[in-house]
Amino acid sequence: MANHVTSLKRVRITERRTTVNRMRKSRLRHAIRAMRRAVEKKDVAAATALLPSTFSLIDRAAKWGIIKDNTADRYKSRLHKRLKALSAAPATV
Repeated sequence: MANHVTSLKRVRITERRTTVNRMRKSRLRHAIRAMRRAVEKKDVAAATALLPSTFSLIDRAAKWGIIKDNTADRYKSRLHKRLKALSAAPATV
């Protein structure tokens, strides 16, 4: 354990930041999972409605440093590609 006052403060700050980052990463994963599930269920309306909020969360996570910029771009690209393929496919009922 740290002995200096500033070291103890850094420990407290790190614990707080870790909690916040864990919460943000969890929110990101849940949003991406919801988007993927909507695409898998072939629910174009739900997936289209989720797209802006999911992209916003991905962008913010990259800005905060939760994920890297290229990872954010890859997530957005793959989600958008799946949605475009789903909306371009003829509707079979």
